[in-house]
Amino acid sequence: MSRRAVVIGAGLAGMLAAAALSSAVDEVVVLERDELPDGPEHRRGLPQGRHAHLLMAGGLAAMDELVPGVDMRAHLLAAGAHEISLSSGMVAWTSEGWFRRWRHEGPRMFTCSRALLDWAVREAVLARTGVTVRKGDVRGLTGGPGRVTGVRVAAGYGSGSGSSREEDLDAVLVVDASGRGSRVLHWLGALGVSGVRERTVDSGLVNATRVYRVPRGAERFPLTVVQADPYASRPGRSGMVLPIEGDRWMVSLAGTRGGEPPADPEGFLRYTLGLPNPIVGRLISGAEPLTDVHVSRSTSNVRRYAEKARRWPEGFVVLGDALATFNPAYGQGMSVAALGARVLAREVRRGGAGAPGLARRVQRGAARPVDAAWAMAVSQDVMYPGTRGGRPGAADHVVAAYTRRLTKAATGSHAAAAALWEVTSMRTGPGRLLRPDALLATLTGSPLPPAAEPPLTPREREILRTLDHVGT
Repeated sequence: MSRRAVVIGAGLAGMLAAAALSSAVDEVVVLERDELPDGPEHRRGLPQGRHAHLLMAGGLAAMDELVPGVDMRAHLLAAGAHEISLSSGMVAWTSEGWFRRWRHEGPRMFTCSRALLDWAVREAVLARTGVTVRKGDVRGLTGGPGRVTGVRVAAGYGSGSGSSREEDLDAVLVVDASGRGSRVLHWLGALGVSGVRERTVDSGLVNATRVYRVPRGAERFPLTVVQADPYASRPGRSGMVLPIEGDRWMVSLAGTRGGEPPADPEGFLRYTLGLPNPIVGRLISGAEPLTDVHVSRSTSNVRRYAEKARRWPEGFVVLGDALATFNPAYGQGMSVAALGARVLAREVRRGGAGAPGLARRVQRGAARPVDAAWAMAVSQDVMYPGTRGGRPGAADHVVAAYTRRLTKAATGSHAAAAALWEVTSMRTGPGRLLRPDALLATLTGSPLPPAAEPPLTPREREILRTLDHVGT
């Protein structure tokens, strides 16, 4: 009997899970309900796809381990992605002031459109493995409460025929990587598996994004971000200018409930100028827009505690956004998906795709990066007025006080900044912030006075002055 694995969803999490399984089974079939583009183009089934995405160093390292024979850094750079140093390549305003830029080498992240990243990963996986992608809408799981044995799929889904033929596809392992809209709880319930706890924390965040042509001479201008302030007892508002492929700037705004960015071009610019610092608006006021403003509201933090379920069926794993989604403002989702797929790869290598207890071990392993990302996102989001699903407790206030003090120290302390970079880049967990060097830096504070202006070079200041059409 052929040993087949089925992965639901051909997005980033699904293709990385497929790569993780490709050497352990005879066949890996990825089922996708969307039409997949032939190149780096947006697809309808990814509502956040038009907004800013950051691939952190921890996620890239996991990808390198998952895709055989591919240097993912070189692959992404060749496709048009940009590599940004957190220590020197970013201009960032925080609730505690401007971060300085340091000559010391720090973790790097990659910026590009989500469409480019998905396409580049899918291309690499399909070229280097025997993975196949089929169009089909998964209607349910087959098997019983003790073991999943495959999926029931509508093979003709979306063909325009008005009907579709359902078939059962047997598998030694099924991975749900179908994203934020996963029907996993419904599927499990139909098999008699219940009691999987789910939690939602929704700050009401709205994203609004517009793409601009990079002005001549500004090609090397640093990634620029004005972060939201979760401690001001008012809606959070943020904005970011990040370079993407094709000599373009992606400008993404975000606002929590009561501070949502508008969808009209004039309101979009006004919003940038009304941020805690107007640098984003000053930059784009002299740049040529290439798109309309795209708005998305699918931004809540949602977590399914699969690792804590009393019963969990053999032969079934949930990864990526199907397991947990995060407020996209924190740039964690893609790296968490890659780290979860790496857990799957290591467990499969250890005992095979059909090993007893594999599904439970993968869910527990995948929960570790989810825990770290969830703590970072939710501890901030509960501070915003009107957040649904969570209110700050005593522990949240303690964490917030320490985080604020550490962030203030990081505006002028390399030791404090390095600790933040390592956690933000997902190279290590939040425990890094409690190591002696980070604690000492937090207690002693910044040895340098607060920066009154954004940390720009003379050349960058001249570019900003030239682009500024609002007279600020």
